[in-house]
Amino acid sequence: MNKFWTVFNHTFLSKVKAKSFIITTAIFLLFIIVIANLPTIISMFDGDESESKDRIAVLTQEDQLVSTLNERLEVTDETITLEQADFAEEDIETVIREEEYAGVLVIQPSETTIIEPIYYTTENQWETEMLLEQLLQQIKVELATNQAGIDQAIVTDIYQPIPFQTELISKETGVEAKSEEQLSSTRGLVYVILFLLYFAVITYGNMIAMDIANEKTSRVMEILISSSSPTSQMFAKILAIGAVGLSQMSLFLAVGYAVILNKKDELEGGFFEYFGLSDIELSTFIYAIVFFLLGYFLYATMAAMLGSLVSRTEDVQQMMMPVILLIVAAFMIAMFGLSTPNSQLVTISSFIPFFSPMTMFLRVGMVDVGMWEIALSIGILVLSIAILAILAARIYRGGVLMYGTSTSLKDFKKALLLSKK
Repeated sequence: MNKFWTVFNHTFLSKVKAKSFIITTAIFLLFIIVIANLPTIISMFDGDESESKDRIAVLTQEDQLVSTLNERLEVTDETITLEQADFAEEDIETVIREEEYAGVLVIQPSETTIIEPIYYTTENQWETEMLLEQLLQQIKVELATNQAGIDQAIVTDIYQPIPFQTELISKETGVEAKSEEQLSSTRGLVYVILFLLYFAVITYGNMIAMDIANEKTSRVMEILISSSSPTSQMFAKILAIGAVGLSQMSLFLAVGYAVILNKKDELEGGFFEYFGLSDIELSTFIYAIVFFLLGYFLYATMAAMLGSLVSRTEDVQQMMMPVILLIVAAFMIAMFGLSTPNSQLVTISSFIPFFSPMTMFLRVGMVDVGMWEIALSIGILVLSIAILAILAARIYRGGVLMYGTSTSLKDFKKALLLSKK
């Protein structure tokens, strides 16, 4: 057992102290801080220019239109200000090029559409253009109804949106279905966990295989197997690099939480309520941890097994291709399942061990799943990890003794034969 912890500590400390780990972690932390303060950073570069950019001149014969538009802009967008133009239409190009205004809106009467607006600007401002178009469309409807003698209150009632609601009913009697708010919140959590598992498998699985290949390349493996059993080495490396990943992700979450708390004045109702996590059941968080850990151990065991078959770090990527294809396929099915969690493809794949860490957790979060289905999926996954661990331990025992070019899955047989010696 002491030898197990020796390998564990050596692997953990060597990865944490590596320059690549430190630089990558620092870059991600900086990225989190920048994203959290992005509006502040943008405003620093904008300076006082924002005021002039939001000024729009309106050239029209109907002076009331300008005040009406300004009243509605105060409700929808306070950053835009409309001003009555004090220049002629032939001076529009000169005014625009001098950048005195962000744009010039010309509103002319029309026999067919009542008003005919034209917006002049030097750059694409699609948000401003869409907003002005919507407001002018509303004004056009009001003018048309007034000309037709229709009461404006009637028009307002016609355009009033209906209170459409969706009530979900559980397929099982006595079980309360999840509300629309719970589904929206859970969908966000599922999305995050799927990305975390995908990132963990690709990054840390490749790290396990690369670490084993490095030790074989430097002949350190020959010293290690003389002092510790290959099986003990394999599980020590899997757990150590898993601890590295957990430490890195915990650091990301801690910094992200600290940055968000720094903006506590913007939080309404607390951290979880602000991000829509207060409606998520506690069991969903527990399942997220369970399936994340089981998914990591499944793919990490495969990575250690495949990494033991190569002798050069250059061959690791090629040997890891089956693992990458499996996790990509699982991720794609899960992304498809976010919109159709009850589909037959998602249901079947939730019982296939290579896909179930993502797809069964997706189903648990998004739909009502019977406890027997969850237990069966977890049972199959645990059994698969156990079988794969036994097979991987044998292949690892023989694979660490193999040197030379090994980039084919045919080397499994050779590794198994060596493990018996």
